[in-house]
Amino acid sequence: MLYNPYLTSKRYKTSLRFARGSHHGLSLFGRVLWYAKQAGRIAAKEPHDVIHAHDWLTFLAGIEAKKVSGKPLVLHVHATEFDRTGMGLPNQDVYEIEKLGMETADRIVAVSEFTKRIIVDRYGIPADKITVVHNVFDELEPAGAGPSHVRDLKNSGKQIVLFLGRLTIQKGPDYFLQAAKKVLEYKPRVQFVVAGSGDMEEQMKGLARTLGIADRVSFIGFVRGADLSALYSLADAFVMPSVSEPFGLTCLEAQSFGLPSVISRQSGVSEVARHCFKIDFWDVDDMASKILSILEYPAIKEVMAVEASREARRFGWADAGRRLRRVYDEVTAVGPH
Repeated sequence: MLYNPYLTSKRYKTSLRFARGSHHGLSLFGRVLWYAKQAGRIAAKEPHDVIHAHDWLTFLAGIEAKKVSGKPLVLHVHATEFDRTGMGLPNQDVYEIEKLGMETADRIVAVSEFTKRIIVDRYGIPADKITVVHNVFDELEPAGAGPSHVRDLKNSGKQIVLFLGRLTIQKGPDYFLQAAKKVLEYKPRVQFVVAGSGDMEEQMKGLARTLGIADRVSFIGFVRGADLSALYSLADAFVMPSVSEPFGLTCLEAQSFGLPSVISRQSGVSEVARHCFKIDFWDVDDMASKILSILEYPAIKEVMAVEASREARRFGWADAGRRLRRVYDEVTAVGPH
C-alpha cells in the first residue's frame, strides 16, 4: 500500500517507482495537502453527518472537510509519531499535523488507554475529549504447512520462540535478540524465529552475529495468510517486546492459536489480555525468564494455552462497533439507536 501512517518521505519516493496512477512528481507532504483539498471538494458536494479520519495522513483532509461542511470531525488514532519513533524525537512536520488535527477535532478515538495517555501528555489534549475503543482482531486463515525452514526446525525437535512484526525501533527487535542470548545460555536447542521486515533488518542480523547467536536466529521475512497461521501453530512461545505499542493485535492472534505469549507492558493490548506474561520491554532478564518458564514447564505452557485460546474468543467487533456508534451519536447530538 502506497499510503500508510508509517510512511516516510524517503520510502514514499521509492514507492513511487512502483505506483500506478497520478502520483508522480509529488512529495509525501505535497500529496497529503493535495488529498486535503480533494476532501474539501468532496465534502462540499456529498451529504454526510460525521467526518472520520484515521492517523496523520488524513487529518488535514478531515480538517478541510470540517471547514467546508461544518460537520463534526472524529479522529481515530491508531499510532502517534512518538510510537513510530520509539518515544524518540518525532518528525516535527508530522507532529504538527497530528497536534492540529487533535486540537481541531470534536472527538478523538484512541485504540487504548496507553495511546490516550500519550495524546494527553504529549499533545496537551483534554482527557475528556478522548474515547478509548480497543482494537479487535479478525480471525485468521486456517494454518497451512508453514515456511519449510520453520517446519524443519520443529520436526528436528527444536523449541521455537516467535517474534512477528515490523523490524523497527518501535517493535523492540533488539531487546528480543538480547533476551534470546540469555535464553540460549540455559537452553541451546531453542530457535528464535523473526518474521517481518523493516529498516532495522540488516542491523538485527548484525546484532545476532555480534551476540554469537546467528545460527539460532532465523530471519524469514514478511509472512501472511495461511503461513502466518502456521507460524502461530508451530511456535512454542510468542514474544511482543514493543517499545511503544498503541495496541498489538499480534498478541490476540497468537492467543487465538493457544500460543503462550510474553508481551510488553508498554502496549494497549496489555490492558485487555490477561492470560499472558507481561514485561517491561527494556528488562531483558525478565523477558528471558518468562520465555524460559514457558519452555521449561509444560504445566505453565498448557494452562496458558488453554486460557489464552479461551480469552481470544472474548473479543468481537460488535462491542467496538457499539462504542464507536455512541461517539457518532454524541457528536451529532442524536440519541442512541
